[in-house]
Amino acid sequence: MQSLSFSLLTVALLPALTVQAETDISTIERISILGSQQAAATVPGSASYISQQELEQFSYTDISRVLATTPGVYVQEEDGYGLRPNIGMRGTGTGRNDKITVMEDGVLIAPAPYVAPAAYYFPTTGRLEAVEIIKGSSSVKYGPRSTGGVVNLVSRSIPQTALAGRVDGALGEDGFRKLHGFVGGERNKLGAVIEGYHYGADGFKNLPNGADTGFEKTDLLTKIAGRFGAADAHKLQLKLSYADETSNETYAGLTDADYQAAPYRRYAASQHDVMNTEHNGYQLSYQYDLANGAQLSTTAYYNDFSRNWYKANQVGLTNLQAYSAFEANPTAEGINVSVRANNRNYKGSGIQSEFALPLGAHQLSFGGRLHQDEEDRFQWDDIYLLQQDLSMTLTSAGVPGTQDNRTASADALALYVHDEWAIDKLVLSGGLRYEAIDTEAENWNRAPDRNGASTVRKASSSIVLPSIGMTYRLNDTVVLLAGVQKGFSPAAPANAEQEEEESLNAELGVRYQQGSRRAEVVLFSSHYDNMHGNCRASTGCNPDNIGDQYNFGEVLVNGVEFSSYHQYQHQHYLIPIKLSYTFTDSEFQSNFDSDIFGSVEHGDKMPYVPQHQASLETGMVAEHYSVLARLSYVSSSHASLDDVGLDAIDSRVMLDLSAKYHLTPNQQLYMNVDNLLDKAYIANRANGGIQPGKPRTLSVGYRLDF
Repeated sequence: MQSLSFSLLTVALLPALTVQAETDISTIERISILGSQQAAATVPGSASYISQQELEQFSYTDISRVLATTPGVYVQEEDGYGLRPNIGMRGTGTGRNDKITVMEDGVLIAPAPYVAPAAYYFPTTGRLEAVEIIKGSSSVKYGPRSTGGVVNLVSRSIPQTALAGRVDGALGEDGFRKLHGFVGGERNKLGAVIEGYHYGADGFKNLPNGADTGFEKTDLLTKIAGRFGAADAHKLQLKLSYADETSNETYAGLTDADYQAAPYRRYAASQHDVMNTEHNGYQLSYQYDLANGAQLSTTAYYNDFSRNWYKANQVGLTNLQAYSAFEANPTAEGINVSVRANNRNYKGSGIQSEFALPLGAHQLSFGGRLHQDEEDRFQWDDIYLLQQDLSMTLTSAGVPGTQDNRTASADALALYVHDEWAIDKLVLSGGLRYEAIDTEAENWNRAPDRNGASTVRKASSSIVLPSIGMTYRLNDTVVLLAGVQKGFSPAAPANAEQEEEESLNAELGVRYQQGSRRAEVVLFSSHYDNMHGNCRASTGCNPDNIGDQYNFGEVLVNGVEFSSYHQYQHQHYLIPIKLSYTFTDSEFQSNFDSDIFGSVEHGDKMPYVPQHQASLETGMVAEHYSVLARLSYVSSSHASLDDVGLDAIDSRVMLDLSAKYHLTPNQQLYMNVDNLLDKAYIANRANGGIQPGKPRTLSVGYRLDF
């Protein structure tokens, strides 16, 4: 495939990634791929829809907690606040969401989804209106990573009244604070919404000098939309978004002994660790509703993300235990600490379009996307002296570009065709997806001026991905579903062999729905021909190898997903009951050594993929108040495949609580308690040390809707 220029990306003729219409096509915008729980129940494959009402039940600002009740989804916590989640599906692995497709309003949202999908950006959870998850054969429409599935984050929609809005504020333990508001409406075929979201905390970890270990994050969103033409057939929307973050977070975890003594301690060597980020997003969308029910939609988008995580990289001692001993008894001469400015910039842009055409019993759609993205790493190390009083003094300032100094870029073309054919009680769905990708990586070998000799690596690849699925309605309440698809993740520029990740994925299940009662059981199986592993600081890789991608060969994942929901009606209140359970059996099918997972042998389980996950939500919902509780269980899992990492992530039971009281129909007071039992637990063992989960945290708030 020839390199695609940005000017070519402006050609709107090429169709792209589908975004299905919402139930009400008269809305001034379309931003979801499912649109409702009812729509999710008709997908010929596994799908989940988390509505605005569900999101507001616990007022979570952490996507890890939002997804905890979704079967087949695994979340590895990191910072305790969900700023940098690690999400996986059906045994894909969890590192930095690099094995799933993450979108916002149907558009790829990772800053560089082809060359650097593990980038450290995730949209602010508290401002979302819905979360949609698709797994299995239906995900063929979405890519580039289709083995596990798709997460689509639905942003604030334009209110369909003349004026509507919200003011929401909360305060909590560890200095937690939140201020959220939006206002907007539609009049005379024009609509707009403006939203602001700011939250932060002082942090729950403790440095010896008492410094802040928390974060501040601000998120702004503006949408302007209009409809015009006969029967308002044409719709145009502009979306602008901005976010910045400062978080005093670290990768420096604790030894087992230090964790047992003080689980929320942080080492002094991490006292200067800080992450600064900025994200700018631009999106222009057009939709044309044809008289015959067909629909054309096109979106052009551009995302710009910069980040610099200034963090302890190396300490002048042999291992973490030796450092712990030094901090317990610091010496007069002190030790050197190398702090890396992990400076990176990302850009992603493209145009995508879809044409949906109803043809009798067929629902045909085809589309495509032209996309470009790039990553620029320009880093350096500063050297500090950690002194006997555990303060740090700069002794040598690094020169920008003298550490990781490289760029990577990708040009990608994606096309797909998909059809749903209704034959009485049977609905057959089939699709083909085509991906063609050109990548280029250039390494200046730590030459800061980038004028010397560089190492250039180029690669091209293409693949056709088929899928087939079906649903069969046995009666008014029971539906059978099945599907098979070929999964795919493109090789990164830093993959020396340039082997793609491919898999064969199958699922078989049954759905039940009668009134408010619904349930679903799905058996799934994924057979990887070649699984990728991405070397990152978050996986504890050697700093000199960060950015490399390894090939792990065959992996087999089998499992079962179960979910159910019912609400019992009492005379004065409702009792909702929501259950979910996931069983996952994962096995490596070969022997190898890796900088990511350690020494792997045939039959070993995948790290950070628990065999059992379960959750139960229940409570009481009345006219003026509600009290809800969520009980969740996660079984133990490996952290690496070395002896110390086997079952190193302990099993845990967590309890969250939410209570609301309506002062008036549009005003409410609310209280949330995360980790009510104050369970101390190991969230991960990134970078060789233990990172704890968040302790019990209470917050109270007030919300006004108008």
